[in-house]
Amino acid sequence: MSKSLNVLVTGMGALIGQGVALGLRNDKRTSIIGLDRSYSAYGSSLCEEFVCKPKVDDRSPEYLEFWLELLQQKRIDLILPAISIDLDFVDAHRMTFEAAGVRLGINSAALISVACDKMNFYKALESLDVPRIPSAQPKSWSDALEMMGPAPLLLKPRRGEGSQGHALLIDEADFLYWTQKANNENWMLQPIIGTDHEEYTVGCFGLDNGEFLDEMIIMRRRLTRSGNTGLAEVVDHPLILETSRKLMRYFKPVGPTNLQFRVAAGKAYLLEINPRFSSSCSLRTSFGFNEAEMCVDYFLRGKRPAEPQIKFGAAQRYSADFIVYESNYI
Repeated sequence: MSKSLNVLVTGMGALIGQGVALGLRNDKRTSIIGLDRSYSAYGSSLCEEFVCKPKVDDRSPEYLEFWLELLQQKRIDLILPAISIDLDFVDAHRMTFEAAGVRLGINSAALISVACDKMNFYKALESLDVPRIPSAQPKSWSDALEMMGPAPLLLKPRRGEGSQGHALLIDEADFLYWTQKANNENWMLQPIIGTDHEEYTVGCFGLDNGEFLDEMIIMRRRLTRSGNTGLAEVVDHPLILETSRKLMRYFKPVGPTNLQFRVAAGKAYLLEINPRFSSSCSLRTSFGFNEAEMCVDYFLRGKRPAEPQIKFGAAQRYSADFIVYESNYI
């Protein structure tokens, strides 16, 4: 069968984009066009073609023009934005890209909007019967302790991904330093819930209108220093499964959706929801939950993806060398 579908995968210099491409490597229907700000030798090896973004501001007319020309020249059938900055851009120009005849492998506009700000997302959970982690912007360290209990407390950006920008606050000096350093009040505080040994990442696939694939993949994980999943074990966890289904019915996501939890005192606390691919998508593919192929079926073929056959096991990520001889691309 010849490859007849051209899929644009963004973030090909990053772990997420490379994971999405790996999920399509054995899909005989698709050719992968990779996109990133800078050239990646390894990312390029996963694509039929690699394209670099122009060095212009993402908000400029020239940047949108670049995208439209790229879609036409490469005859793109489906866009899969792997990283948040590209998801936001594609979401902002939905009508323009759809008018160009391109399918978009992105979540609902409503969920993208509410999930991009962690404080607003915390408020959106008020009407849903699930445990919430107290979240606030206290005016002083004494207010923080009164609202959230004893230190340490966690400061995180309201808008951000992974563990970037997180800081552990031990005393008032930490509070003053990190809150003043935060950009435009882009911060919130939370108490530390549970331990590193009880953190979970869940892969789900939404079908709109509160429907979703019955099979989800739940991994207990340990994070690397950069905030990505470094160790993962596929597990059964009825409490997390029940809570995930409740969240999926409530938020009605479309396509790849990642839920992250901490478990403490017999409760599953939602850390955040990523309405897109996450950095552990390649691990999920290895255990039978291939979100990239699901996207081709759902967004491009218009059919319900087959229920995944989940395998159980564990995975550890490690750094490796990718060699390109006689190259001067750096």
